[in-house]
Order: sequence, then structure tokens, then C-alpha cells
Amino acid sequence: QVQLVESGGGLVQAGGSLRLSCSASGIIVSTNTMGWYRQAPGKQREWVAIIFSIGTTTYADSGKGRFTISRDNAKNTVYLQLNSLKPEDTAVYTCYTQQGIKTTWGQGTQVTVSS
Repeated sequence: QVQLVESGGGLVQAGGSLRLSCSASGIIVSTNTMGWYRQAPGKQREWVAIIFSIGTTTYADSGKGRFTISRDNAKNTVYLQLNSLKPEDTAVYTCYTQQGIKTTWGQGTQVTVSS
């Protein structure tokens, strides 16, 4: 059974940084597509970033130049480094993995950016 557990969220001032972690079990992150979504209160879920098994990464325009997705194969963990945070980045950030047509989600971690 695939399980994804996020951590690292919190309250940070605008301009600050956070590193979110997504620890995986039941899959090997280096051989699967992994990514992050976020959802702000009252808004639709928004895709944030993705890392493919070959290591290619892609970002939504909202995070380009500020967010970095990476993975640690030894720890079987995917990270999302959030820099230069803005109040509009406040959201629940959720890790996911996509295997064919099946998507597995984590429980999410709250990121709150104060102005």
C-alpha cells in the first residue's frame, strides 16, 4: 500500500523559506512521478511542481524561480523548497504520486505566510 506523509509546514513571515518533506512508503520515489499540489482557503486546488523518474522537474508559473522540487533516493523522500514566500502562497500543500491512471495523495501540510 502506498503512503505519503508530508511534514515541514508552518508559519513564516513573507520573504522567508520552508522545506516541505514527503516521505513515501510502498513505492520507490526515484522510479515514480512525484509532485505537489496546494489548496488555499476558498480556492481550487493548484498544481505546484513535479519530478519525473528521470529527474526532470517542472513548475507552475506561480513558483518558478522560488520553489524547488527534489528527492533523496536514500531516504525515499521528496522535498519542496519554498523560498521568497508570499502571503498568497498560504495553502495546504499536498504531495502526490502518479502511477498510470492512479494517483495517491498525502494528508497535506499547512503553510501560512504572514505579511
